[in-house]
Amino acid sequence: MEINDLGIIAALVILTVVFISVPALTDTPARTALGLALTLFLPGYSLISALFPGKKDLGGLERITLGLGLSIAVVPLIGLALNYTPFGIRQEPVLYSVAVLTLIFVAIAYSRRKSLKDGRFKVSFDLKPNMPENKVDAALTVILCLAIVASIAVLVYVVVTPKQGEKFTEFYILGPGGMADNYPTDLKIGQNGTVIIGAVNHEYQTVDYSLRVLYNGTDIYRENIHLDDNQTYTKNYTFTAEKNGTSELEFLLYKDGTNDTYRSLHLWVKAS
Repeated sequence: MEINDLGIIAALVILTVVFISVPALTDTPARTALGLALTLFLPGYSLISALFPGKKDLGGLERITLGLGLSIAVVPLIGLALNYTPFGIRQEPVLYSVAVLTLIFVAIAYSRRKSLKDGRFKVSFDLKPNMPENKVDAALTVILCLAIVASIAVLVYVVVTPKQGEKFTEFYILGPGGMADNYPTDLKIGQNGTVIIGAVNHEYQTVDYSLRVLYNGTDIYRENIHLDDNQTYTKNYTFTAEKNGTSELEFLLYKDGTNDTYRSLHLWVKAS
């Protein structure tokens, strides 16, 4: 029984575009499976089919293995090319570019296979490699297949288990305009000044913080902050200049109930 592999590839490409483009289908498991197939297999297999239409050129197993390897090479090149266009490396341009290029490869493969009266490649359930008669060539073919399979395994491992980066917490104060300038450092006695206090959790876990604000060493504000991973805290904080001369405004952040200062910021305020 002959299987129309090129027709299946074309259908999968169209289904992938539909499942990724239609909002109602974007959260389905099929979207993930089709996206992986379009990224890791379909472009390379269609290119191999276009380059080697004859059944004596490559066996089924070699076509599958090389299809995986070439997909890893083709898709990044498409992204690199898009980076120099107004479209940029975004989901829609990458999706449509990979899909169109894959369909072009399918059309070329179909045309080249059709031009072969005899000996064109047909998909069967026998995935036995078409091994060269020369033992050296046969060994190199096996090594190539194993190397590509190993590369795919490493890629999948890196994707599904991303490396955890450095753990840290952002802690900052900004001026009233939300920028790192125009701080209220020159005030009249009794005049209010406002800063924006911010903290961002990059600790890869939920953290309980404690915020203290000191004016010349005296506590003037305390707050407990609960942040999930990658969650941001901001607060508009207003203080009053109470003492003539230069005073120190301290912002202290504590982590997980400890008494050791985890992050600290200082603002010198001159009042007259």
